[in-house]
Parts: sequence; structure tokens; C-alpha cells
Amino acid sequence: MKISYQWLNQLVSLTEDPETIGKILTGTGLEVESIEKIESIPGGLEGVVIGEVLTCEKHPEADKLSLTTVDAGQAAPLNIVCGAPNVQAGQKVIVALVGATLHPVSGEPFTIKKAKIRGAASEGMICAEDEIGLGTSHAGIMVLDTDLPNGTPAVTYFGLEADYQIEIGLTPNRADAASHLGVARDLKAVLKRTVQWPSVDAFQVDNQKLPISVSVENPEGAPRYTGLTIDGLTVAESPDWLKQRLRAIGLNPINNVVDITNYVCHELGQPLHAFDADQIAGGQVIVKTVAEGTPFVTLDGVERKLSANDLMICNAQEPMCIAGVFGGQKSGVTAQTTRIFLESAYFDAAWIRRTSQYHSLKTDASFRFERGTDLNMPVFALKRAALLLKEIAGGTVSSDLIDLYPNPVSDRRVPIRYRNVDRLIGISIDRPEITRILESLDIRVADTTDDGFTALVPPYRVDVEREADVIEEILRIYGLDNVPLSDYLSADYLSETPETNPDQLQGRVSQLLAANGFYETMTNSLTRPAYHDAVRATLPNADVPLLNPLSEDLSVMRQTLLFSGLETLVYNVNRRQKDLKIFEFGKVYSRSDERFYERPRLGIWMTGRTQSESWLTGGQRSADAAVSYHDLAAVVQRMLTLFRVKSTDSQPADPAIFQYGLTLLVNKKPLVSLGLVKAGLTKLVDLKQPVFYADFDWQYLLKLYNGKVEFEEVSRFPEVRRDLSLVLDTGVTYAQISRLAYLTERKLLRDLNVFDVYEGENLEKGKKSYSVSFILQDPAQTLNDTVIDKTMNRLMSAFERELGAVIRK
Repeated sequence: MKISYQWLNQLVSLTEDPETIGKILTGTGLEVESIEKIESIPGGLEGVVIGEVLTCEKHPEADKLSLTTVDAGQAAPLNIVCGAPNVQAGQKVIVALVGATLHPVSGEPFTIKKAKIRGAASEGMICAEDEIGLGTSHAGIMVLDTDLPNGTPAVTYFGLEADYQIEIGLTPNRADAASHLGVARDLKAVLKRTVQWPSVDAFQVDNQKLPISVSVENPEGAPRYTGLTIDGLTVAESPDWLKQRLRAIGLNPINNVVDITNYVCHELGQPLHAFDADQIAGGQVIVKTVAEGTPFVTLDGVERKLSANDLMICNAQEPMCIAGVFGGQKSGVTAQTTRIFLESAYFDAAWIRRTSQYHSLKTDASFRFERGTDLNMPVFALKRAALLLKEIAGGTVSSDLIDLYPNPVSDRRVPIRYRNVDRLIGISIDRPEITRILESLDIRVADTTDDGFTALVPPYRVDVEREADVIEEILRIYGLDNVPLSDYLSADYLSETPETNPDQLQGRVSQLLAANGFYETMTNSLTRPAYHDAVRATLPNADVPLLNPLSEDLSVMRQTLLFSGLETLVYNVNRRQKDLKIFEFGKVYSRSDERFYERPRLGIWMTGRTQSESWLTGGQRSADAAVSYHDLAAVVQRMLTLFRVKSTDSQPADPAIFQYGLTLLVNKKPLVSLGLVKAGLTKLVDLKQPVFYADFDWQYLLKLYNGKVEFEEVSRFPEVRRDLSLVLDTGVTYAQISRLAYLTERKLLRDLNVFDVYEGENLEKGKKSYSVSFILQDPAQTLNDTVIDKTMNRLMSAFERELGAVIRK
């Protein structure tokens, strides 16, 4: 957002230079990104002043030259040789001093130097209007009618002081500051000055020659709508002062009517729109929605298909304007316009934001409306614009001022406790100073007690809703730099925070995976419907389609991270990077019964080989180096260890996605699925090498996190290992063996591990052999053979009884 320093100076008297004002505004939260000097004419007439011709006589060596002495406010009069025929003693003139650079209307800029002309010294130049870039006349020097003292800068006489464009990086929550008045409010509070509002006391209705009927059929979209008509105006070029103000903030002047609506919008933050009254069919203005798909040609000449959710300003026959966003081609002001209907309204932010996004239209009006304007401003802005139009474009106010505001909104009441103010800011601010700050921001203080007060927040402060918001207002005006840092720096807050910090844990997981050779990716949440169709049977709900997709390939929100990762893999594989390990924290989307769901997930992908060719392998591409299921399972296990998830159940992974794999469950709820992605799915993205994929329910994993760490002394007693060979049905999993072992022996069993699996001709069909090691340890004493044998016998009995195992002895 761009602000003019000189314009701002009209609202709040500034003695500070633009750089100082920039620092003050940044301190209040209106971060100034740049300050640029704006000159009304090239060079800004620097070094050009008002002078007075003291003497004038003919040059003895040239008939057309005169020798003059000029008082230009310097220590001594200047001797200047002048060639203008109209120069005379006693004239007030424009003098360019030595060193000044002039930018004439035609020709190149030139710098004034001391010179000798026909033997006479010349210490400056008396100027004509074309020589300083103010006009085209070269008939003679400019003769001024002024009482300004000699030496006064010429820009002061001409009203051409340099301006400064202050660009503010306006955050979305500060809609109140989207105008010169809004910025002036902050300066008023910090500098302890007053804001000079433009006067509208002279506003009056002149006649009733041009009445317009106004009705609002959609009060939800337009809670307040005001308007009036002006008759007999003349559309023409704007005066210089108005054009200068608009150019200073980067706007191009168009005509006096449009320029005034833009001027008031940027002055007060209230968008206005002027309709050609002769184009308002039936003399009616109706605020309503129209049928889906209704064609409408906007001011830029583009035909758009309207949505049934677009709020429109219509006449008795057709739409004239997309409310709060863009005008229509037919009803706009032209050079032939003599009568207008002037609109000033408050439109609901959600309605304008939806329409602006739907049509991809961003205007100065939509920028303000979709953030929230001031409900109390439309009438004042309407009067301000009407007075400017009468002054600049002529005409008369030819109807009553219409104000449709059926449900007035009162100030927001926010209870404030002084102890919370002190606690959040970190110091105790004087109570009268708190009151001064808030009331300077138009936030009234009521119901004051020793413990606190009630803040009455005006509707235009859409960002101030809670106690913490009000305290933030106090702090930003009091100044963060004025809060000293204690020796023991700390912070406080009003809201409760969860014990588990998701961002911190996400960072730890990212570090873990990066340390294991993974790269993090961030991909688009939009995807192809064909991907979902391939796994439709396993998706929990319906797709979330885009209402206005850019293309068929990006027309739905993703329900799984799988294909986002596969597209990333194939992009890299096609660039000869085939050994890949990536992960992504992302969200998936679905809908059910008109409700929408957004869920966080973590995806991990591995493909190619675990290590590149090297001299250790003689440069051979060993098949043993290919990524396997167990490589991914090891990474998943490290994740579970990080989150201190100690025990899981398992079941086969979803066959619609995985060729083989497991789903790990905690408390019977799926936590992560991992395995080899089906070849048919990788072919959808034209990926020809195997991919192993793990899909975490990130929200559930966060819930399972246990931040408590338990420590125990390293046992002084040795551990003992015993091995068993179990012949089992092929349907029995290692997870069943592990779970049964820990249930059978809770005290001494420390660990168990499968170190060999055999299936072959030496075993009958449908059988397999597990070789399992058991680590036993007693923390209180050394285990003897009797205790060890009893423990192992108990384990073998359980395996035989529960799993049908045959123990190979």
C-alpha cells in the first residue's frame, strides 16, 4: 500500500522528515518497505528561487542583452546578464542560482554556471516558463505577483513541493490502516497529535430533480448501503493538485469524477462507485444476486459468467456492477456523463472475497472490502465526495442522501484486566497512559476499576476481538523499544498451549530423516482425478473438486500423498537421478455429507539403490544394493522409537495400494502403512522402477507422543542368550511370536530377534522355520541354569499351545 507524505501531512501535522515517519510507522506494526521521492517536475526546481530585479540597463556590447542586479536572498545582489525583452527593474522573477540544473520543456537538462557574456559577468539566470519545465512559452521571463520574500524556493510559490511515496507492507489484519486516515490514526496516537478530518459541514441537498429508488434484497451481503445523485456536472480533466495526489501513490488520473472517487477511497479507506444515472433503467438501484451463468461485461471489456453467489448492483433490467469489485461497461462514467448516482456502501468481507477470487479480480475496492471496511464511514465519505464533485465538476446534489442500515452494529465490548496487560507486556504501564493510548486509537475505555476496564472497540477494527488484541494495541503504540529487557528474559501468554509441540516434533522428524539421507519435498495439494479413480475403493470419502480449475490435471484436492511423491520421483528419475529417498509433511482433503475434512499426513518414499556404485563394490551395480521393504521398515521403526511408541499390532496393508506390506496399529487404530507400491499405480505417472512407500497418520502419531523419559541404572548382572528354532504355519507372523513371548515372560525377557527364516523342500508344504534369539536378564541377580531352563520351557509351551509350533531341538 502506498501513502503520500504530503497528503498525510494534511491530516496530521508532521514536523518529522519522511525517514523518521517511516521508522515510527514500522514501530507501530505498519512496516515501511520503501520511501521514494516524488518530484512534480524533473529536478524539483532545486536551486531555483524568487528574486527581485534591482537594476536593469542595456549591455554596452549587445543590443538584445540587459545587465541586471538581482536580490535572490543571497549575501549580496547577483549580477545577471538577461536576454529577455520584458525584463525591468522592480520585477519579481524566477532565478536559477549557480549550480542549479534546469530541465526545459524541450532539449537536454543543463546546469547554471558562472560565465562572462560579451565581457560582462553573469551569476545566474532569470527564467522563462519553458526553461524550468512549467510551460511552453519563451516570449519572455516569468514576472510574478507575490509578496513572498526574496530567496523563497520557487516550488513554494508554485505549490510544487516534492512529495515522498511511503510504501507499507500492510498485513491482512490491519484493514483499518488501508488509507491515509488509517495511517494518520497511528501517528496521532504515537506523536500525541490530532487528526484534521476533512470538513463535510457544507454538505446539503440542493434539490430533488433526480430521485433514485434504492432497495437491498440481500442485506447479508450489503449490511449498509448509501447513495445520492448529482445533476449538471461536467466530466473533464482533474485539477493539478488532485492529479499530483493520485500520481504520488502510483495512480493514473482518468477524469475528475473517477479521480475523486479514487481520492476519497485512499483518503478515508471507503471505496465509492459512480454510475451514469442515465444508464440506470427504471430509476432503480437494486442490490441482489442473479442467476448462475448470467453474462456480464465489466469495465475492462471482458465478458464474465456470474456466479449465483456474486452480489450485484442492478437496475430495473440488468446488472450494472459487481458489488465491491468491478464496475460494468455500460454504466460507467464517460465524457458525455452529466448526471451520476454515487454509491458508498459496506459490503460483507466474505461475499467480496469469494467473488474476487472466483473472477480473479483484484481492485483497490476489493482489497479493502474483503478485509473489512468501516461500517460508520459510508455516509461521511459520501458527503466528502459530493462536496469535491460540486467544487471540481460542478453540479448539484439532486436527491436525498439514502442510507439503508437496518441493523446498526455497536462497539465491541472487550473486558481487560490490568494484571494481564502487565503480564503480557512485561512491565507495568501507567494506567492513565493506557487510557490515553486506547482512546487515541478510537477505543473507548469504560467501567474502569482498580482491576481493569472494558474496552469499547469500534467496528472498523476488525482485528481487535480479544483481550490479547487490545493489549497488543497498547504495546505497539507504547513502543516495543520502550520495554526494557530483564536479566532473566521470559515470555508469557494468555492462551493454553498443548504439551506436545507439533512444529518442534516435525522439526525433529525432519532432522532424523535428513540424517538418514532423505530430502524433504513440498508439493501441490491439487492433483488429477485419474489418480483418485485408480484407488477409489480405498479412499474414505468423496473428492473435493475445484469450482474453477485451471486445468483437468489440477482439478481436485488430493486425498493421499502417494501420487504427489510419485510425481516427484519420476521428475527426478527422468533427469537421471534414480536413487531417491524423500519425505513430505502434507495435508489431504475429502468431503462427506457436505462437510469438508483436512488431515495432516507424513509420506516417505524410497526407490533405486541404498548406495551408489563405489570402489568397494568394484563399480558393480549389485542387485543386493536395491532398496527393500526392510530398509523402509527400519526407517519407520526409528520414527516409532523417536515417538516412544513401544508396541504395535499389524495387519496386511491395503492391497489397493500395496503389492505387499503391513499396516501397524496402536489400540486397534491404523498408525502407518508401509510396503511396495503396486506397479499399476507407479505406471500412472510413468515410473518404471519399484517404489517403497510409508504413509503416517501424523495427527495420531503426535497424539501418541510421550515426552516423558525414564532412566534406569545399567544392570551389573550379565544377560543370557538362548536360541529356538520354531516350525510354524506360514500364516503365523513374527509379530505374533513377539507379542506372545512378552506376554508369557514379563520379568526376564529383555529382547528377541529373528536371525533366520527358512522355507523349502526340507519342510512340509505350508510350513516355515523361524530361528529366534531370546535375551534374558535379571536386574537383581545372576541367572542360573535352573531359572533359564524354566523360562525357556515356559516360552516353548506357550508357542506350542498358542501357535502350534514344533520346536526343533
